[in-house]
Amino acid sequence: MSKRDYYDVLGVEKNADDKAIKAAFRKLAMANHPDRNQGDNAAEDRFREANEAYDILKDPQKRAAYDRMGHAAFDQSAGGGGGGFGGGGFGGGGFSDIFDQMFSEFSGGSGGRQRNQGGNDLRYDMSISLEDAFTGLQQDISITVPSECDGCSGSGAADSSKPSTCGTCGGAGRVRAQQGFFAVERTCHACQGMGQVISDPCRTCGGEGRVQRAKTLAVSIPAGVDTGTRIRLSGKGEAGLRGGPAGDLYIFVNVDPHPIFARDGGNLHARIPLPMTVAALGGSIDVPTLEGKMARLTIEAGTQSGRKFRMRGKGMPALRRGNPGDQIIEVQVETPTNLNKKQKELLEAFSNSGNTSPESSSFLERVKRIWADS
Repeated sequence: MSKRDYYDVLGVEKNADDKAIKAAFRKLAMANHPDRNQGDNAAEDRFREANEAYDILKDPQKRAAYDRMGHAAFDQSAGGGGGGFGGGGFGGGGFSDIFDQMFSEFSGGSGGRQRNQGGNDLRYDMSISLEDAFTGLQQDISITVPSECDGCSGSGAADSSKPSTCGTCGGAGRVRAQQGFFAVERTCHACQGMGQVISDPCRTCGGEGRVQRAKTLAVSIPAGVDTGTRIRLSGKGEAGLRGGPAGDLYIFVNVDPHPIFARDGGNLHARIPLPMTVAALGGSIDVPTLEGKMARLTIEAGTQSGRKFRMRGKGMPALRRGNPGDQIIEVQVETPTNLNKKQKELLEAFSNSGNTSPESSSFLERVKRIWADS
């Protein structure tokens, strides 16, 4: 069966640069690698074919010869790899640079022993009130996590025994298998990559070195946190396998909505009702703050609905460095209701005494002009 064109194998144009050729090969090799396609002979053939094509096209001299003569340029070296370009094997580093990188991705590590594998990081979601976010909070949380086994101190072996070197991999944690003309490394099935086996496992943890255990942890929430803030507790996550380092615990903070205040970064917004008399005559009102106290706010005479007052420094504290935010009060002038007879008479007299609503009059004049011009 005739060989496919090497450029067609990699799916690149004949004028493709080295970067494009390498990227195309790496994509094909990762998709068809035997570790990902065990028992798939077609994938193995595609993997071998891609390697052969890349071995030629990555080398400037080989590529030039191939462009001139095609596959015939390498017929003499196809049998034993002894031709002038060094054949198509792996020994000359033609594939090792990419294979090492790929293999690390497949195995989840650097290809070395996986003994003392570290534990996973864990997540805990915590909801707090806006008041707690304002003042900061010290709170205990209860979680159940894989923790170091007390029965074996995390080794996985019973008291009377010790882990021994794995006879299958010789303690390396990985075994090499020959598939065709290339070698593939895999995690040792006998020791699961630990490099050691336990003949007498701990009866408490079954040889894993860790057990599920409920823990109570003290969490410190700093003042100024917002939804999405992440707090890291080093070493409080999942315990590692057989004495490996523990992962971390991440506290994800969610700040609950507040019935009065709306938060915008460091600023706090609140809408406060304002009596009509105070809006008209001026004066002062008491407004709430997150400190749990009332603050006095001065209102100018003639204040209209929707006007905003800024209370500097009364917002959220800065989580790190910086000044605290502001509290912004938007007033809504309240129309009086349930008036008695005397109050109605006073308001009617006030209304008949002269124009005290310049904005309304101005609006009506603009409407009349628009109608007159239409």
